[in-house]
Amino acid sequence: MIKTIDRKWWVLVAIGSGSFMSTLDGSVVNTILPILRDTFKSDIATIEWVITVYLLVLSSLLLTFGRLGDLRGHKSVYGWGFGIFIISSILCGMAWSPAALIAFRAIQAIGAAMLASNSPAIITNNFPAEQRGRVFGLASTMTYLGLTVGPSLGGWLTHAFGWQTVFYVNVPVGALALGLGMYFIPKDTPTNSGERFDLPGAVMFMAGLVVLMLGLNKGAEWGWTSPAVLGLLVGAFFLLLIFVSIEHRSRAPMLDLSLFRLPLFSASTTGAILNYICVYSITFLMPFYLIQGRGLNPAEAGLLLTAQPILMAIAAPISGALSDKYGSRPAGVLGMGVLTGGLLWLSRIGPETGLGLVAVGLAVAGLGTGTFIAPNTSALMGSAPYTRQGIASGVLATARNFGMVLGIGLAGAIFTTYLARNTTDAFYQGISMGFLLAAGVAVLGIAVSAFKER
Repeated sequence: MIKTIDRKWWVLVAIGSGSFMSTLDGSVVNTILPILRDTFKSDIATIEWVITVYLLVLSSLLLTFGRLGDLRGHKSVYGWGFGIFIISSILCGMAWSPAALIAFRAIQAIGAAMLASNSPAIITNNFPAEQRGRVFGLASTMTYLGLTVGPSLGGWLTHAFGWQTVFYVNVPVGALALGLGMYFIPKDTPTNSGERFDLPGAVMFMAGLVVLMLGLNKGAEWGWTSPAVLGLLVGAFFLLLIFVSIEHRSRAPMLDLSLFRLPLFSASTTGAILNYICVYSITFLMPFYLIQGRGLNPAEAGLLLTAQPILMAIAAPISGALSDKYGSRPAGVLGMGVLTGGLLWLSRIGPETGLGLVAVGLAVAGLGTGTFIAPNTSALMGSAPYTRQGIASGVLATARNFGMVLGIGLAGAIFTTYLARNTTDAFYQGISMGFLLAAGVAVLGIAVSAFKER
């Protein structure tokens, strides 16, 4: 018989394995887009939907499946998510056309949404408050390891065995994580099973967020003032306004808006969005700088970029453990402050900057991010009532994706604006200004973290 004290740590191993698998998949697929384009003889605009459809479906369903976890049990939804993710990964590897791959990626995103929206709730429900910071830090380490290993592993698998293995590798990893989860995660009894699922709210939220994410995702490509993008953003505003109206009237809302009256919950959600704007500004800009600006090949650039997630992986569990003792406010302020310093450092890089100095800037940014995320996640989840843990998980995951799209959209808009000037130094000016804007966002994150309750 496994002791209770041991079992909860196996819960963390199960959740961490799932996080590793999903981030590994995301980072790997990004690296093989050129291979997919050549294999299917497709244009770039079409093959980009392999990424875009995954992002849209994932983001729009996070809140829905988080709420479903509250009503039906987080372990149940989490287990079904693994099954869907594994099966759809096999289908992705068998795809015979771009359309088939895009469709299977949409199914894969459904499984990923079920995992991402319930894993924080499972951790929160299985660990006492005084351990959550450390536990979320360790879970974050698994996420960062997936980000670190993904590009190099994806390149090697594709070169040695073909692009299909990038998806097939999810099968053994997913099966192991699913087995661990089903055995070690205790069955949770829904605390509000008498409430009905808010289907109108779920549909309206999905529609509004898909339209919003599509507008933000395509803003830099289509032009932020183009009729298509403006139409999408305006349409999203009205759809989400209708969603809020539905939630105000619902007796069992999908999104309990009263959570945002909790200062710690609101500040932690805002901080998460701001942090991910900064992180994904780096993710967007650095490959252009390293490959197009400095002439590195993808393998060399990928190796240099690992400086950021490695420091994130080291810092997260340490910062999380300290936040258990001292609260999330000091770690939040320190983390966003260090991230600001890293972004300011990166804003000074140019055509002659030593690559070692570039790696230092990435490492500093990674240190700040790793210091911030685990305590902030612990504060957000800990501030939500037990009966609303699924909603809180969905909000956290949605904040991450929203920050990602905003970060890429804003950085892309600035970068392309400068490139349009066609001046000699426009390329590096665009990189610099993109990092400066992200640094400004990080400063705002310092202010938000400073006003947290704890």
